[in-house]
Amino acid sequence: MASKAVYSRDPMLKKRDDFEDILEERRNSSDLRYALRCYAPVVYKGLCPSKAGTLKSMVLQSDQLHYVIHQVCRETGRAVDDVQEEVSSILEEMAHRLQLSTVRFFAFTLSKVFKTLFRSICVNEEGIQRLQQAIQEHPVVLLPSHRSYMDFLLMSYLLYTYDLALPVIAAGMDFMGMKFVGEMLRMSGAFFIRRSFGGDKLYWAVFSEYVKTMLKNGFAPVEFFLEGTRSRTSKSLTPKLGLLNIVMDPFFKGEVFDVSLVPVSISYERILEESLYARELLGVPKPKESTSGLIKARKVLSEDYGSIHVYFGQPVSVRSLAEGRVNRCQFNLIPRHIPKKPSEDIHSFVNDSAYRLVRAQEENMVLKPWVLLASLLLQNQVSGQKRGIALDELTEQAVWLRDLSRQYGAFLHWPEHTPPSEVVSSSLSLHRGLVRISEGRVQLALGQTGGPAAPGEPRSAVTPEEELLSQAVIILSCASYRNQALHVFLRPALLASAIHTASSNKKQEVFNSFSFLRNMFSNEFILCPGATVQDFEEACYLLVKTGALQVTQQDVLVTERGHRTLVFLTSMLDPFLQGYQVVCRFLCEEATEALTEKQFIPAVRKFIIKHLLAGRLRYTEVLSSDLQKNSLAALLRLGAVRKIKGAEQGTLKVNTVMVNSLEDTLGGKLPTQKAVIARL
Repeated sequence: MASKAVYSRDPMLKKRDDFEDILEERRNSSDLRYALRCYAPVVYKGLCPSKAGTLKSMVLQSDQLHYVIHQVCRETGRAVDDVQEEVSSILEEMAHRLQLSTVRFFAFTLSKVFKTLFRSICVNEEGIQRLQQAIQEHPVVLLPSHRSYMDFLLMSYLLYTYDLALPVIAAGMDFMGMKFVGEMLRMSGAFFIRRSFGGDKLYWAVFSEYVKTMLKNGFAPVEFFLEGTRSRTSKSLTPKLGLLNIVMDPFFKGEVFDVSLVPVSISYERILEESLYARELLGVPKPKESTSGLIKARKVLSEDYGSIHVYFGQPVSVRSLAEGRVNRCQFNLIPRHIPKKPSEDIHSFVNDSAYRLVRAQEENMVLKPWVLLASLLLQNQVSGQKRGIALDELTEQAVWLRDLSRQYGAFLHWPEHTPPSEVVSSSLSLHRGLVRISEGRVQLALGQTGGPAAPGEPRSAVTPEEELLSQAVIILSCASYRNQALHVFLRPALLASAIHTASSNKKQEVFNSFSFLRNMFSNEFILCPGATVQDFEEACYLLVKTGALQVTQQDVLVTERGHRTLVFLTSMLDPFLQGYQVVCRFLCEEATEALTEKQFIPAVRKFIIKHLLAGRLRYTEVLSSDLQKNSLAALLRLGAVRKIKGAEQGTLKVNTVMVNSLEDTLGGKLPTQKAVIARL
């Protein structure tokens, strides 16, 4: 279909598939012919895809829905007809109306857009072949990573290109507000769900029955984002379990033999929403999804966004995941149509599976040289070198980091037959909005930003706070690229920080410190539940293998050549450590009795701005609302902060002693075994 990419032969990438650039063919042949070509995808067990109307009537006639309708009638005293009418309108609002003509329109339009925006869209064709096989054998669930609005358009575009059955996609209601576009998305396979429907029994029943009917009958692959929402930081988010529970349910109840879950990793060399995300994290509200907003975004089309890599992972069988873990007999004890809350062991199984799937997405994310450069430039900027770093020194550091990341198993796309200095220059050029190069030195583009001024007039004055926030946009944008590599370095970095904060080099103390940090950061990063020992051993193995550590039965010792690696790794985690410490400081110093969860972010942001302007904090990154939310979630999970029941919604009660001691432990001032921490 297209030429083999050169970089796929890198010896470090043995266990991963080759890529093909699908845009190459699009550049050489007619888009109209492509959009109107014969499209005959293989389907599950040779079934005919069902019409959207047939699907709706199957859902409305289901036993489970009838059971819940009668239950709601009994509880509320409403008439059956009245409740059934509500069910029909929920279904009407939710259901997709997939039409091939709309898909063809998108295929044509997106070809034009993609060729303008991207240099290449690279796909692992072996993954496509595995998916094709899976679709014929079992119901399939596609689980793409979620970093951009582009993700689900891209997924449907790829499946259409490879003649695979088009997915039906769970989309948030916010898209429905986009007049014309919302309906177009619905006609290309999107079904719309409310962002939250907590206690609404009826809505939940319609939603779960709709998804299960599509899945059980194999009408189309079901697609949803495990993370639930786009990651504004390019870090994977803690997986949401609602939809995963729903798609596993038919297997638990023996209604299907198996379900195939396919993790898909989508890596953007340059993210379309880059500065939008940074502004959101700094509290500039997200623009509402609107069609006019989309049209204004057309200026994006004149930019170069580099390449995209899409990696379709190994299909994961729910049956094999559940073997020896789930006793399905429990589902035989009540009729299938009676809804039942998942038991503790089912919840734990679904949760573990979700983490494994997000880890699989992370493992197959393709990293670009810029990800390494952003990591180095951020560390260099904090180390106080006002004039930046010499280009040749940056290149030397990048080559060092390239080799280290490969030894840690990174899936790195670094053009092999190009001199490193050219690779670095071309990366800097693609991201020229974030970096400045002058007199052979490179630094982040943090220059003064004044308001626009008429020619010949001085620039309008900028307050220190405005200047800080404009610099923070650049820093958070760079951090989002560095974050793409976090999963590669995370475990060694936790170990490096643990060595740094432990009170001695005794292995047990280093492990206690590692365990504390890992627990503290389990809302921040994807750390599989119950895998602390395994993660510690993996980190030791990688640091010993690369000659940075010597580990004996009793001790963990840093080698002479390991110093550079450990400094890099601890610096990678430092912004997160400082972010959590400053949230603890805020809660001890400034939290009032009446602080609610809603007021927390604006209040902590004000506190951080004050400290940054006074020069008391090293990392501008701590302004990220994502970091602040995660640290509060960790403190709530550890019981250092509680939500008061019955008080104004989400009022927070701070245990000052505990928060203080957590702050000290994070800063390495307290050994991790201190009594207060023992309760964690």
